[in-house]
Amino acid sequence: MTATARMAMLDLRTIAPYHYQSLFAFGASVLVFGGKPVWLLPGLVLIFSAQIAPFPFRVADKAGLETLYGVLPVRRRSVVYGHYLWAVAVFLATATAGTALALLLAWAESVPFGGRTLLTMLALSWATYSVNIAIQFPVLIRFGYTSGSVLGTTLPLAVIIGTLYKTHLTVASMQDWIALVAVVGLVVFAASAALAVTADRRRMRHRANWRTA
Repeated sequence: MTATARMAMLDLRTIAPYHYQSLFAFGASVLVFGGKPVWLLPGLVLIFSAQIAPFPFRVADKAGLETLYGVLPVRRRSVVYGHYLWAVAVFLATATAGTALALLLAWAESVPFGGRTLLTMLALSWATYSVNIAIQFPVLIRFGYTSGSVLGTTLPLAVIIGTLYKTHLTVASMQDWIALVAVVGLVVFAASAALAVTADRRRMRHRANWRTA
């Protein structure tokens, strides 16, 4: 197992005690979007995944895990990339469970759902999630959860909701852009990871200067 994968597993272990809270958030998301199976997956990603993915930062601030990160035999780059790998795992798990649930609800409600519509919703979900993480993680890594959580949570949601509102996107209008939407999400995600490494380096430099001042 690589150092990045080990750090992603550490993120999973840090939030394990909060599994009931995670299940509650998932159930609340299903209740909100369950009446519209086509939009269930983007709803789950926006409300559930985007809030669960940064949870390790909250636990790290609360439990002082930065000290642990500092003594582990891994590079800081691996710590940062581990957070992003954890975010990918959260998306994949949500997408798998959300797709199965959406198909089941669509079948129960006799709503046509599948094929290109499903692929469109998956691509849209990935793109919105990527934008959310791309803005949120560098802020949390640079300033910590306590100082950056408000900005890191509200800014990406404002960007996503504003974009969807201004562009008046519909399922039909997005079906010809599935591949592009997915690729844009991947590029944004990768760029954010590179930016987060720089943000983490600056944070470590700032802490070192503060200690020696």
